Amino acid sequence: MTTGRAIRHYTGDQAPVLRPLLLDVYTEVYADAARTDPFASPDRFAEGLDHWTSRPGWSCVVGYDGDQPVGYAYGAPLPPGSRWWGGLLTDVPADTITETGTRTYALSELMVRTPWRKTGTARRLHDTLLTHRPEQRATLLVDQNHLLRLGQR
Repeated sequence: MTTGRAIRHYTGDQAPVLRPLLLDVYTEVYADAARTDPFASPDRFAEGLDHWTSRPGWSCVVGYDGDQPVGYAYGAPLPPGSRWWGGLLTDVPADTITETGTRTYALSELMVRTPWRKTGTARRLHDTLLTHRPEQRATLLVDQNHLLRLGQR
């Protein structure tokens, strides 16, 4: 068993080996939601995970406390012609939402296991994932219900 906290970086070629760990953490973090929401099921998440890990430029960071994974964050650059911006509610200039494959990094998932929440772990994972990215900008979509729950605490 190791000691201390560390964040490790992974890339797409390491995704197959990392997949079980990512699924285990997801299954634990979303256990309650998965009982009532089919969208939150581990099988549905696994499909999305496989989609993301196959994208060029996929990267991931996993935080560890000793040998225990505490959470992770991952994403990939948006490809040319991406529909990412299709749901905007306001008009924006076309050049703002035109993707080149190297312009925008989409942070797809960020999750922390319960014992490590409110310790700054999510911030550390976020910052570590994005610090060395070469893209001009990053984007993250957030479920408004998650924001509402955070605001009520």
